[in-house]
Amino acid sequence: MTELQIVDVTDEASFRLIPPCADPGFDHRSCDYWEDADRGSKAARLAWLEAASLRSPPSHPPSDNPFAPRRDTPIANPFAPTTRSSGPAFNPFGDDDDTEPTANPFAPPPPSRARVGAEMPRKLGLLGRGLAVFGSYAKVALVDDVAVAYAQFGPLSAYRRAQRLRELYPQLPDAPLPAVITCIATTAAARGNGHGLQLVAAVCDDLASRGFAAVEAYPERGTPPDATSAATPEFWLAAGFTLAVEDERFPVVRRELA
Repeated sequence: MTELQIVDVTDEASFRLIPPCADPGFDHRSCDYWEDADRGSKAARLAWLEAASLRSPPSHPPSDNPFAPRRDTPIANPFAPTTRSSGPAFNPFGDDDDTEPTANPFAPPPPSRARVGAEMPRKLGLLGRGLAVFGSYAKVALVDDVAVAYAQFGPLSAYRRAQRLRELYPQLPDAPLPAVITCIATTAAARGNGHGLQLVAAVCDDLASRGFAAVEAYPERGTPPDATSAATPEFWLAAGFTLAVEDERFPVVRRELA
């Protein structure tokens, strides 16, 4: 029997495992549709897949004034205080800013927190915003080391579009606020094998272990399967969710977590 492996997206190696969308015009690896309620897009943006250090620097047009400095040249302020290149002034009551904080030999060392570096691809940076506090925001399902499904999730506060959508339904409980699963997608070649349901089950177990009492999702009716990663209401019902709000276009499904 084929075993499904679930991988958390926490670094560049796991980020590269995210499978492409069924619609080539979209891309999970460059989608900020749920994070940005006003200008978010699902579009495939190849530049987003590069590390920040590999992106071409922005060009600076020449100045219209031949006597003015170039626009990309910082202008010195003669009235500003001179800064020391060695760093801030020494504080006799605090740790030296040029060194690590003084260790307390009687206290346990602070836990090491996972973080995403600033040089990583932009979408990975979005997925890594909560690593130090919440944990991962995405998981990939693998079968024989081949990615077959992808899920994006997290606290409601991480996804502005979900917050705005949820505000349309005052009948939803205000407390405790739920976690949300914004995306669940199975590759076209792997459909029909239940991988998406298995991945949702793993996400729900994970969210329950992080202390969430409920999780919601916001499917869209009447949309072709390849044009949405929010699945259908029927999929969520099969995954153990209930219909919390009925709506002709944007119903809300919810699952209480043990």
